[in-house]
Amino acid sequence: MISSASNVLVHLRPSPVVARVMTGTVALHDDHERWLLREVAVLGFLAPSGLAVAPSPAIHPGPHRSDGLWMTCWEWMEHRGRAGLRDPRRLGRALRALHDQLAGFTGELPGLLDLQHDIERLLGRLRPTADLSPRKVEALRARLGELGETVFGVPWPAQALHGDASLYNLLRGSSGRLVWNDFEDTFRGPVHWDLAGYLISLEACGADAELVARALAAYGGIDREELAPFAAAHEVYDEIWRLYDAQRRS
Repeated sequence: MISSASNVLVHLRPSPVVARVMTGTVALHDDHERWLLREVAVLGFLAPSGLAVAPSPAIHPGPHRSDGLWMTCWEWMEHRGRAGLRDPRRLGRALRALHDQLAGFTGELPGLLDLQHDIERLLGRLRPTADLSPRKVEALRARLGELGETVFGVPWPAQALHGDASLYNLLRGSSGRLVWNDFEDTFRGPVHWDLAGYLISLEACGADAELVARALAAYGGIDREELAPFAAAHEVYDEIWRLYDAQRRS
């Protein structure tokens, strides 16, 4: 087993195949097969570019269902862990290159309102406890609702996105190239969503304000102030996910 967090990843040695089994993320959607089919389609589209981990060519990538569990199969890639913070320009260009490539994807994907509904579904799974009062849950619901006026309900220009662009999902290949991973949350929306989450992840990994600014400048064309509403949406989503994940594991 490679890891066990929101999903379980298993390297099917000696085959160059990684199986990803859905665990915690099953709560996010009501149609798991359709959700995973979208990811396979997006990564199949990206495969010729080498920008992202590819669906497995050794066996059908899926999705497959066995004993009530959904899984997909991906090509094993030798890597050195996640990307580091040493070169902010390279980090910014990595996301720009991904977005430039994804702009050509024309397949069916959910949109911002679908994302809002998924977050609401996750929020509805929270149960009041000694550490989580009904009042706190309602406060989260109110914060999410307010974002409909600045993020989810606004007709932003949209394209295919990673959906969970973060430093944790950017791998350093053995050759030194940067490769994107885990497109399970892919959807169609404004690039601001990916970019805001990406910068938040840089800060979480220790990046200072100057490094973040350099990465943003390398991405190009967007001011940090434009990302503020999307950063707020990420913060609400992340808080709801952490609460749900803690209850799931307890």
